[in-house]
Amino acid sequence: MGENEERNERSEGTVRKSAKPSRIAYVPIAEEDLAPYEPPVKKKHKALKITGLTLAMILAVAGSAYAGISYYYSDKFFEGTTINGIDCSGKTAYEVEQEIAKTVENYSIEVDSRNQDSQTISGDQIGYSYVSDGSVLKLLKEQKSYEWVLGFFETRSYTAAENTTYDKQKLKEQVKALNCAQEENQVAPENAYVAYGDGQFEIVPETEGSELDLRQAYNALSEAVSDNETSVDFNSDPDVYVKAEVTSDDPDLQASLDACNNFTKASITYTFGDETVTLDGSTIKDWLNFDEKGQLIRDDASFQQHIADYVAQLAAAHDTVGTEREFQTTSGRTVSVYGSAYGWQIDQASEVAQLTQEIQSGTQTTRDPIYSMTANAHGYNDIGNTYIEVDLSGQHMYYYQDGSVIFESDIVSGDMRYADRQTPAGIYTLYYKKSPDVLRGKQLANGKYEYETKVNYWMPFNGGIGFHDASWQPYFGGDRYLEGGSHGCINMPPDSAAELYNIIQYNVPIVCFY
Repeated sequence: MGENEERNERSEGTVRKSAKPSRIAYVPIAEEDLAPYEPPVKKKHKALKITGLTLAMILAVAGSAYAGISYYYSDKFFEGTTINGIDCSGKTAYEVEQEIAKTVENYSIEVDSRNQDSQTISGDQIGYSYVSDGSVLKLLKEQKSYEWVLGFFETRSYTAAENTTYDKQKLKEQVKALNCAQEENQVAPENAYVAYGDGQFEIVPETEGSELDLRQAYNALSEAVSDNETSVDFNSDPDVYVKAEVTSDDPDLQASLDACNNFTKASITYTFGDETVTLDGSTIKDWLNFDEKGQLIRDDASFQQHIADYVAQLAAAHDTVGTEREFQTTSGRTVSVYGSAYGWQIDQASEVAQLTQEIQSGTQTTRDPIYSMTANAHGYNDIGNTYIEVDLSGQHMYYYQDGSVIFESDIVSGDMRYADRQTPAGIYTLYYKKSPDVLRGKQLANGKYEYETKVNYWMPFNGGIGFHDASWQPYFGGDRYLEGGSHGCINMPPDSAAELYNIIQYNVPIVCFY
């Protein structure tokens, strides 16, 4: 049957099978037919089901394990966690705090103080212990337990407060027991003060001392213990020690210094002929008063008294009024003469006022004191070489000028028969001179005078005693004074009285002696 016939048979719907094979026709193999063999999908369904189930079971087991471990770390710290340097891996908050508590069991604090060896106070002595503030537990709660696996790959380091407590009363007792708190080991501070040195006043600084303020010492130690410090140095806290009440920078102390230096910069040099006496700060400093704080006490009355005493000392050393002198007479005798109304005499009231002003203003000067009486010369013989010599025994007088006699005369002195008429010995100076004048005696009860005598030349030098002319005397010199003397005056011949009246000087010493 040909090819066309077979097609016809198929087209007619009839299929016939041949008993013997027909001829094989080779069809070319397409390129896609050479691809690798792939099993049908339907043959793989059973294997997939088995694998999925296993995986699900594995995941379930793994999930349960992870959840279990997460639960384990719900109250424990992850691996690799440290708090305050303590390994907290797998530890509860309580266990960590127990570890922290162990770190304070051996606590002690070293106390350093001024001028004393250091001392140690142990934690046991003050009831020192750890107190939880919940910070460790807080760190644990902030931890997400399901992140536990991260602990194996990273470390976490935290710092928690190591809160402690102590017995305050025990700490106070320990402060009181310190060597530096014992009375015998404490030195009180000293205030700054004003002192004199090297010619001027200066401020001497305060000294710190070692006297404790127990309250401040306790506060410093308490603060250190509260901060878990292992040492405390009282020297570093200025409040621990009692401080001086007056320091070198005190404004009142500086004001005292300025006042003192103003006083003591004064320098007054007194001249007494060839002799000098200087008052300066080395003496004035001792006249100033200071309180226990070194501040100047302004006591004007006391200061004035010191000045008055100083002037009085000057007067005692240099006044010659009222002192005796050795006098070399014209006749060659050496007599002792009492100078009751002649010599040097400092006017103390005026000198005190002047000196006070100079000290207060810091004056530096050289001068004579203020005198109420002056003499011709300084030194032992203040009479000098210009004077009037009245020799009452010899009844003769001399006027010396620069050592030479410029005048002399016989005289008649007081009547020696009457004690109240005798001419007193002494050294005097001229009060005044008057020409003419009337000399009068004592005034009587009836208003009249014991005597009234007119003279042409009157030169008083000792109260109512003086030189004057006496024309009534029959003679002068000799022994006339023994029975016919005056009432105490020095009677002179009229012409001699006139000459003396013209040359006599007010400051000339008049030396009367027997």
